[in-house]
Amino acid sequence: MFFYPLLVAGIISLILTPQVKKLAFKVGALDYPNQRRVNKQPIPNLGGLAIYAGVVFTLLLLGYSRDFLAILVSGSLIFGLGILDDLYELSAWNKLIGQIVIALVAIFLGLQIQFITNPWGGVYYLGWLSIPLTLIWLVGITNTINLIDGLDGLAGGITVIAAITLAIFAYQQGQVLTVILTLTVIGSTLGFLRYNFNPAQIFMGDTGSMFLGFMLGVISITGALKSVTALTLIVSILALGIPIFDTLLSIIRRKLAGQPIFQADNNHFHHKLLALGLKQFEVVLIIYLISIFLSMIAIGVSLATIEEALFLLGSAILFLIIGSLDFKKLNSELNLGN
Repeated sequence: MFFYPLLVAGIISLILTPQVKKLAFKVGALDYPNQRRVNKQPIPNLGGLAIYAGVVFTLLLLGYSRDFLAILVSGSLIFGLGILDDLYELSAWNKLIGQIVIALVAIFLGLQIQFITNPWGGVYYLGWLSIPLTLIWLVGITNTINLIDGLDGLAGGITVIAAITLAIFAYQQGQVLTVILTLTVIGSTLGFLRYNFNPAQIFMGDTGSMFLGFMLGVISITGALKSVTALTLIVSILALGIPIFDTLLSIIRRKLAGQPIFQADNNHFHHKLLALGLKQFEVVLIIYLISIFLSMIAIGVSLATIEEALFLLGSAILFLIIGSLDFKKLNSELNLGN
């Protein structure tokens, strides 16, 4: 049963991606080289269309459920927003407003964090806080994948790693529908990655990165997972540790510099690794390995006592802080000091 959505979504995405590549060239949906981008030639950027098609067609084949319907409607809206951005380059504020409206639609359709259950005891009903917290979660996760999409295969690979982690956790909780939904996202993303690894033949664009981020956000709050939201959110945050931490640091860095928080720059984690002289595929591999390490910690937290969980969480946070240090700058300062 679990192999079916993975295989179907993967085949659909694999077959459609080359056709989407041709379409992108025809409509002029291309990423041209500039100071911030690493590609050396124009690359088509509508790859998210193939990812979206793989997920949607597979879910339609699987049948109906209330959560699936809500995900299809809101996911299609975020996909449409991504298409508009890839074709017309929407402003950051217009994208944010669109994301907020779509997240509110998802909430209205029932994709909502209703209460937080402490896995070690205690249930906290959110009441009116349910809507703003769900809104922040959905918009936040959508943008973490969107902002990390800077190297060939990076956003797609991180999505697959995080989705596998969520699938394992959902399986542990007996959430069959959530496992199926997650495997559909994994399969469709893997089909696209065949053409997105370095050197990439096609980019997913905002069409894909916003859709995948949104899907990861809603997966973590679907079905009965609402009843174990505290642990689910912890697992999700750890599985997406790199993009979440990188996004937070970007916001803080731009705020301290007096820059708009949505202004793009070359100071993301992957840019710093490139500045050390590493090649694209080496940087992507390193971030994959870190993400896998954090995902293993996430699964460990889901099985741990409260003391063990706190130790694992503290270790992960310390690991991310150390990893965010600008070692090139630090090395230069040490050499000057000597």
